[in-house]
Amino acid sequence: MADWIVLLPAFLLVLVRVLAFIAVLPIYGHRTIPNTFKVGISIFLAWIMVFTIDNPIIAIDTTYFFLIIKEALVGLMVGLIATIMLYAVQTAGGFIDMNMGFLIANVVDPQTGAQSPLIGSYLYTFTILFLLATNSHHLLIDGVYHSYQFIPIDQVFLPFGQENVLLFIARSFAYMFMFAFQMAIPIVGSLFLVDVALGMVSRSVPQMNVFVVGMPLKILVGLLLLSVYLGVFFMLVRGLMNEITIVMRTLMQLLGGV
Repeated sequence: MADWIVLLPAFLLVLVRVLAFIAVLPIYGHRTIPNTFKVGISIFLAWIMVFTIDNPIIAIDTTYFFLIIKEALVGLMVGLIATIMLYAVQTAGGFIDMNMGFLIANVVDPQTGAQSPLIGSYLYTFTILFLLATNSHHLLIDGVYHSYQFIPIDQVFLPFGQENVLLFIARSFAYMFMFAFQMAIPIVGSLFLVDVALGMVSRSVPQMNVFVVGMPLKILVGLLLLSVYLGVFFMLVRGLMNEITIVMRTLMQLLGGV
């Protein structure tokens, strides 16, 4: 009993980091996941992790409240950077929707409660299923476990104002959009060729109303290309998951001053 009382301050700090991490993490942080499950798995993970960290004896004083804020910021930052990188799939779907004509038909994503592109939600669902099938969601949990190797529990301040941290966050945003463009360019480029072909038809056959024919034709071509493209899409998702783990590790190293 005495050992548990000594470890209680450290356990609460670990719990704050894990709770903040789970709250914004893909798959685990979705609105469809019950809050009782999120709290339960956070307590379970924190109970395991508190025995694996260095210097688990923390005194409750004035600095302890700053440690609570720091732990919440670490969990939110690491989980949010993973979520932003994974939303490259949604952004790629938005590029495809804009060329197929589906952008006007945005749907409400039940997982986030926000409007999302139609094809983006379709591809994002396949991405989540792919992550679950390959156990990649375990790598996300592994990120918060290894965060204590880079950001110790007794570190009070985070170097948010350093230039290398800000530049890395900006590069991560830029890489997310670049990866989204790489995902969307096969279908977007093919639909651009359809637009070129329709323009040539409108010049050679002025009697044909390409505005009436063009929309259903682009939808048909886009759906056919999408069915062929899914195999390549899963290869890109695998590369995206590798990049997410690298980005999470690098951000933790920068925040920990390693």
